[in-house]
Amino acid sequence: MKKVPNPIDQHVGSRVRMRRVLLGLSQEKLGDALGVTFQQVQKYEKGTNRIGASRLQQISNFLNVAPSFFFDGARSEGDAAPGMAEAPASAFTGEFPNSSEDIALSNAFARIRDTKVRKRIVDLVMTLADEAVHS
Repeated sequence: MKKVPNPIDQHVGSRVRMRRVLLGLSQEKLGDALGVTFQQVQKYEKGTNRIGASRLQQISNFLNVAPSFFFDGARSEGDAAPGMAEAPASAFTGEFPNSSEDIALSNAFARIRDTKVRKRIVDLVMTLADEAVHS
C-alpha cells in the first residue's frame, strides 16, 4: 500500500520549492548546502520525506527566511475545507511556482519594495480573481 504524504509536509515542501526557485537555486545547490543529495531535496519538496526541525532551520537560514515562512497559508487540522460555494483557497497551493509566468510574476513582485504598492497589487489580483470566479 502506497503511503500518502501528509498535507502539511506537502505544503512545507512546496514553500521550500517556491523560495528556492524564486532565488534561482537548483535542487543540487540546496542539497549541497544541506549536505544531502538533490534527490533528497526533491523528496522534501514533494512532501514524501518530512523535514525535521533542525533541517528546517538549516533550510530557512540558507534561503534567508524565517522558519514560519514555510507554514504560511497552511491549513490547521481543525480548519474546515472550503464549501462548494466558496472559492478555492489558492490556485497555487502545492503547485506554485510551476510555470514561467508564475516565476516571472513572483520575481517581479519580490523586487517591489514599497509595501503600500505591494498591498495594492495584492488587492488588485484578489479582485480580479474574485471576478473570474463569479463570472
